[in-house]
Amino acid sequence: MSQTNTAAQQEIPKEIERFDIIFRIQHIVMFTTFLLLSFTGWGLKYAHEPQGISSIWIRIWGGAETAGLIHRIAGIGMLLDFISHVIYLIYLFATKKMTINLKTTVIPLPKDIFDVIKNFMYFFGLSKEKARFGKYSYAQKFDYWAVFWGMFIIGFSGYALAFPMQVSYIIPEFTTGWIWELLGIMHSDEALLAIVFILFWHFYNEHLKPEVFPMSWIWITGKISTENLKHHHPIEYDLLFPQEAQKDKKE
Repeated sequence: MSQTNTAAQQEIPKEIERFDIIFRIQHIVMFTTFLLLSFTGWGLKYAHEPQGISSIWIRIWGGAETAGLIHRIAGIGMLLDFISHVIYLIYLFATKKMTINLKTTVIPLPKDIFDVIKNFMYFFGLSKEKARFGKYSYAQKFDYWAVFWGMFIIGFSGYALAFPMQVSYIIPEFTTGWIWELLGIMHSDEALLAIVFILFWHFYNEHLKPEVFPMSWIWITGKISTENLKHHHPIEYDLLFPQEAQKDKKE
């Protein structure tokens, strides 16, 4: 019996691939362009002020004109990266290399709402069990889909502000008195929301938690240890290693 268990354990790899090389490259391009946009954009917002930190910061980037050029290039790079991500997802689904499985999908499901409730009950001492997650927790799903919302708001408003002549052809004439100011507010406020979200939500949940501090290596290697998979994503672990999961339940 012990020999059988040992053989079964040896079949389980120490790590499994969570994200392939394409996803990892897209993530690197996304956060690189995001950082460039954040650094240059906030300086550009207050570039008109002759004194202060923003004035010093914008000079570090070579002045408003150079910072504006970097900002536009980074913005186009981010949009192209986002489009390539969507195209790659379509390709994976078309070739059936990726299928929708309720236990592994990143699509929000009713279960996620119950997971939120269950986790809060656990945090407040009203339940003895945490929520059990599949490949993605509700926090990771929110993290992922926030990019789509942000790209729609920041992407469209940024494109309009960068190329006003082209966009003016599709904007109704009755909005010309207020639409450009609205687009500017949308762009800067959504950008501020994205920066705060990344700093306090994404960085903590993925990199600054005690068990992974100072950084999770998944974004570089694309791999997660089966031990962490079992702890953080038990439903996916049970799906990938049903025999081992069944043995654990018996024990």
